[in-house]
Amino acid sequence: MLSWLRNEERADGPRGFIGFAVSARMNPVLREEIVATPEDRWQGYAEEGTVSKECAQVEYFPEETPANRYREPLRYVAIRIRQKQGELFADGSAVKYFAVATNLWDWTAKQLLGWHREKAGSIEAAHDVLKNELAGGVLPCSRFGSNAAWFRLAVLTYNVLTAMKRLALPAELLTARPKRLRFLIFNTPGKLIHHARRTVLRLVRTLNRFSNWAGAMRALPLPVAT
Repeated sequence: MLSWLRNEERADGPRGFIGFAVSARMNPVLREEIVATPEDRWQGYAEEGTVSKECAQVEYFPEETPANRYREPLRYVAIRIRQKQGELFADGSAVKYFAVATNLWDWTAKQLLGWHREKAGSIEAAHDVLKNELAGGVLPCSRFGSNAAWFRLAVLTYNVLTAMKRLALPAELLTARPKRLRFLIFNTPGKLIHHARRTVLRLVRTLNRFSNWAGAMRALPLPVAT
């Protein structure tokens, strides 16, 4: 996949530059280069709970395969995670190291890692929602095509919910899972009323349910009736 992305003359896909950032597999040589990175290169990246994260570009250029030998080398950005109070992690280590490989050389390390982490926030959490809350893990039958369509519908639902949270819902619901959205929004009792040649949907408003329907509808890019 990386060789395909790095080949700007790819015959079976769009040509030109495709920027990417992927988690790099840790190996002894890469770890040695990360540990040997001078302290003045490390910069603060994020503070999460009881740990602090730092990042730095690593002078690591592994041997390339013949297909990539004459292409621009990949850039490696390291992440160093330490406990704020100097405590050890559960596995007994004092520091944890990770790395990201990319062909984006113009971005700062912090900008690159922020963009890299936008892949659905966390792919494991996205898989959990798809399988356990959107029924992606419960296939309907034994036919491959039907199961593929079922899973695609689950992925489309996930994307639509994510777009709705980002575009129309308040900030406190940005991390809401489908179960919470179902209770707050989708299962809201309502009644259709026909009056004066108009059809009106009257919704129940309580403290435990979403109520800013007018604001949400205005924020959504709905088609304009002509």
